[in-house]
Amino acid sequence: MAALSQLLLTVFLAAALLPLAMAATTTTYPIGSFCWEPGMNYGDLNGSDAVVRRRSINFVVSDLVAKARTGGGFATSKAGRGYDAFYGLAQCRGDVSGGDCDACLAQAAKQMVSYCNYTSDSRLWYEYCFMRYDNYNFLGEVDTREDASVTMRQWPDMDNPKAFQKAAGKAMGKATAQAVAVGSSGLGRAKEQYTPFVSVYALAQCTRDLSPPSCAQCLSAAVSKFDKACGSGPGCQIDYSSCWARYEIYPFYFPLAAAGRATIDMTKYTKVTVH
Repeated sequence: MAALSQLLLTVFLAAALLPLAMAATTTTYPIGSFCWEPGMNYGDLNGSDAVVRRRSINFVVSDLVAKARTGGGFATSKAGRGYDAFYGLAQCRGDVSGGDCDACLAQAAKQMVSYCNYTSDSRLWYEYCFMRYDNYNFLGEVDTREDASVTMRQWPDMDNPKAFQKAAGKAMGKATAQAVAVGSSGLGRAKEQYTPFVSVYALAQCTRDLSPPSCAQCLSAAVSKFDKACGSGPGCQIDYSSCWARYEIYPFYFPLAAAGRATIDMTKYTKVTVH
């Protein structure tokens, strides 16, 4: 009974503290980054090559921000030709407001260079958005590289691991089914009851350049990692470059508007663990 009371207190305090948490963390600081330069260092490029690369990359990231603002939080871009061609993709979490989406992608564009210094393959993950560019056309491909992914979990483990993992699995299954459905824009949300007082909230999303079968393939790879990577932790997320999956024991996602995004700026949530 004491354990149940502590769990209920944890959930209550987490929900109560969410509006008071540092809202800036959802858009200011990336939760993961990947920067890779195959075969050579960017510093090895000569002056003219470096200038051309910087010009192409700067165009791509700024173009992504501008296009996403009018594209429902999703955009692709290309600049340059041949060896100097770069392709980019940006996408916001489908439940966040337009203002939060714009702020997140604008910050990603600013920090892409400071984190990766114009490497040919650069990716940044935030709570509210994802941005990537590469020097080959990756659009439409399923990318589940383990070395280019983010895994985060919360502690401590829940008291009844098997029952909790079953509830989390059901929630993720429902969210995944929604995300791969035609017309969903690759987004799914679900809620599953764990105890009479505690529920599991799940969100699954694919980048919108993927077909439904490709989305299903990506999310299947992510969800298959939950047992090993997350155990019975009260919260966990696995983010690939093509999809991301997350569950928590508090409602971390926002209501969806008819167009698939919230129509007003809403209080930002951040993950909170209360001991």
